Amino acid sequence: MKFVLSSLVAGAVLGLALSAQAQSVNIYSTRQIDLIEPVLDAFTAKTGIDTEVLFLKKGLVDRVVAEGRGSPADVMLTTDIGGLISFVDEGVTQPVVSDVITANIPAGFRDNENQWFGLTKRGRVVYAAKDRVDVDVITYEELADPKWKGRICTRSGQHGYNIALFASMIDELGEEGATAWLEGLRDNLARKPEGNDRAQAKGIYSGECDLGIGNTYYVGLMETNEKEPEQKEWRASLKVLFPNNEGRGSHVNVSGMAMAKHAPNHAEALALMEFLTTAEAQAIYAEQVFEYPVLEGARVSDVVASFGTFNPDKRDLNAIGDLRARASELVDIVGYNRGAR
Repeated sequence: MKFVLSSLVAGAVLGLALSAQAQSVNIYSTRQIDLIEPVLDAFTAKTGIDTEVLFLKKGLVDRVVAEGRGSPADVMLTTDIGGLISFVDEGVTQPVVSDVITANIPAGFRDNENQWFGLTKRGRVVYAAKDRVDVDVITYEELADPKWKGRICTRSGQHGYNIALFASMIDELGEEGATAWLEGLRDNLARKPEGNDRAQAKGIYSGECDLGIGNTYYVGLMETNEKEPEQKEWRASLKVLFPNNEGRGSHVNVSGMAMAKHAPNHAEALALMEFLTTAEAQAIYAEQVFEYPVLEGARVSDVVASFGTFNPDKRDLNAIGDLRARASELVDIVGYNRGAR
């Protein structure tokens, strides 16, 4: 039986500790419970090991640090490279040595010291207005071209998804080149950065902008949103362009996992982590979250495949992680969040 907790349940989460019983694995997750439940159900069906989930939209690392050696956390799941690196930086992980994981997760999608591992990947792509943008091929570099002046919308430059992209541009262009590029992108903004990725699609639908920067998985979320059908209209108004697809590839970010430093159920935690890298689990998880499996050859969902051919940048995510702090500084230096000058 799966016991599920949510930090959104009024106040209850802060005073509640998950059990550390045998044949159970305790998961702290920043990814919403309904998105990971199908793959956890498959794990339990295959192994007989129960899972207990604590969802923490914010404050996961602080929670584990505060719990110290008595933390019941076994496995931590998060939605981007920044979260994975914060686990390591705060000292709440332990290295995992597994031939299964090493065989299934390419080196560029795992920590050099085996402290974290990517599970699914998504592209940071360009949303383009179908009826106003007549190009089907674009590069990140071109987003700084003055021909797009007043036509681009993005969320905050300080958001982790953009910071990872900007860090990759530092790695690609060098700091001076990336600074000039970021200034050009800033000057092409149609408005000050705001909202989430779906808000950029809404801006395209309304005509506020012609291009937006967003993650691929939001396209799937909008396309299948029965509760808010207006988002289907946002999706229908745009096409997905994979920048640099014909060259180095489109920027990639990952959701991922790490084993907690004081995991009380080590064997069960390792069993879960290994399972999550298998073709079966990768297909289930990636389809649920509209992302791409990290495991080469694992099945991609029909919705995600419909976005178009995705050539992911092979850049080592460890390099991006090392440049995130500098990317954040450059956002402030160029005044990106103040908008065009």
